[in-house]
Amino acid sequence: MAPQLFIMALTPAVRSVLLTGEALGIKFDIKQLDLAEKREHLTPEYLKINPQHTVPTLIDEDGFVLWDCHAISAYLVEKYGKDDSLYPKDLQIRGTIHQRLHFDTGVLFPIIVNTLRPIAIQGEKRIPIDRVKEVTEAYGFLNKFLTKHRYLSSCHVTIADFNVISSVAVLEIIFPIDRKQFPYLASWVKRMKRLPYYEKTNNGLYVLKEITKSVTVARAGSLTRIK
Repeated sequence: MAPQLFIMALTPAVRSVLLTGEALGIKFDIKQLDLAEKREHLTPEYLKINPQHTVPTLIDEDGFVLWDCHAISAYLVEKYGKDDSLYPKDLQIRGTIHQRLHFDTGVLFPIIVNTLRPIAIQGEKRIPIDRVKEVTEAYGFLNKFLTKHRYLSSCHVTIADFNVISSVAVLEIIFPIDRKQFPYLASWVKRMKRLPYYEKTNNGLYVLKEITKSVTVARAGSLTRIK
């Protein structure tokens, strides 16, 4: 029996777990949920599985249930990985991975929510300058993280990269990365997108591009329309 994964492909959290699964060669039994219209994440059946009603949620082969993309990614590597390269046991590298994952949760994800919720729910068409400043600061931090290594925690890909690229891929639709201002970040994004399984796991981005295509982003003294 394959591990079951409850998803909505639009979300970066789901796409990060799909990236981890592809890297490990895991064939999930995918359960697509309609969160918007049918609100399937709020059914009694799903709430019994995950009372926080979030996605992704994993039900492993033995019935073990786990949610939160970072927790799932680490668990999958520990259980199914042929080695520890995606989540090294070296304490310093693992500590750095945890820091990057917390950065994803505490910095990147709130920006995504605060940017997309007004667009998707309230029909907002303009993104304020304060949000632009937040993204610029976040891009700056990531650029600094990448000055020592080609990837976020070491010289090779880890689950930190899978999780953060899933968030950055959403942000760069609305806030394109300036290659001159953030050269290390831009190069890292390009490397991540060259992974053989990247496109397969990021189909949900096309929906986001449609949702945000008519949005204008405030700049210093001007507005830029997303094309």
